[in-house]
Order: sequence, then C-alpha cells, then structure tokens
Amino acid sequence: MASSIRSGGTRLLAAAAFAVAPVIALAQPAAAESFSHNFECSGDSPLGEQQFSYQQDSEVTAPASVAPGEQFDIVIDPTVNTVPSEVNGFSVEQIDGLDLKLPVPENTTHVSTSQTGGSNLGTPAPTIDVSNGIATLHVSGPISGGAEFELPTVTATLQAGSSGPIETHLYGTAYDDPGLTFNAQVSTIIGSVDVPTSCYPSPNPVLTTTSVS
Repeated sequence: MASSIRSGGTRLLAAAAFAVAPVIALAQPAAAESFSHNFECSGDSPLGEQQFSYQQDSEVTAPASVAPGEQFDIVIDPTVNTVPSEVNGFSVEQIDGLDLKLPVPENTTHVSTSQTGGSNLGTPAPTIDVSNGIATLHVSGPISGGAEFELPTVTATLQAGSSGPIETHLYGTAYDDPGLTFNAQVSTIIGSVDVPTSCYPSPNPVLTTTSVS
C-alpha cells in the first residue's frame, strides 16, 4: 500500500511539474531582438526640400510575459552609427539638436525611464524626458558629418495593466508627426546652411510583444 501511495504521489508531482513548466518558461525574459529601423526624412533647405532615408540599428529586450500589475523593463540599445558625410550631393558638416521619441506602450503605466552610455554625442550630456506618454531622448551634439556615434541605451520601467498584450514600437507617422528630428548643417553653393530635418519610421513594425497573464 505504501508503495502504491508513493507511486501515485510521484505521478501526481510529475504531472504538476509538467503543467507548471510552460508557465515558468513564458515568465522568462526574452532574448534581445535585433532590428534595423528605416526612417524617411525631409530636410527644409533654402534650396528646396531634401528627402532621404536614414537607418539606425538597435537591440530591443522585453519579457515574454508578466503578471497583471507587475513592474518590468523594456530596454532599447542602439548600435554604433555614422552620420552621413553627404546627402543628395550636399556635404554634411554636422548635426545637432537630435530628438528621438519613444512612445510609452499602451496597457502600461510609466514608472521611470533612464538612459546610460552613448559616445561622441557632444555636450551637455544627453537627457531623457517623459511627457504625455512619450519619452524624448535629446542629444545636443554637435556630431560631425562622417563621424561615428552611439546613442544611449534607454531603459523604461513600466507597470503592466490587467490583461492583454503590451507592444513596443517607435514613434512617428509622417513628416509632420515625426519620431526623429535634428538640425543638419550642410555645405551648399550658397555657403553653409542649417537644414531642420524631420523623420518618421517606415515601416514601423511591432518590436516586442509582452503578454499579461
């Protein structure tokens, strides 16, 4: 009888472990996903509108699942990039006043946002501000044309809602609703001019999805 009880208990524990295993697996943080973001840009030049594309790669990390009300981190880590040395035949002398917008995901409450690292971004150091559901990373620069730079890693600490998916994506839908802005100083036939530039991500896919369960 004792042997039968032990055998039944062993089977019960094994079944319970099998049932719990998928839940534990879902709760583990997801590995960083690599993305190549394409921005469509428009520069307001004295010689007319200048349209061009700009790329920025990054790794984005978010947990696969969280419990309702749980706090968790989403990390966006841009890779090293290079300022174009020329655009549409015009030499780029430098860029400055760069603002990159990152929306706080729906179905979350913002807790805090921080930025660390980065290189060759000028002075003062970059800042990040959250207002009206949008985190804005500001880089003063200047960054010379043709120079390498690395934007800071942004970590957003969020609190999950009660249910449903949490999706991460970039901000911006059009030139007049940009997710990336900066001023470019370029050399032209009329001399050195400032070219305010607005960009939006195209395409703008979902970067990460976290389920609340």
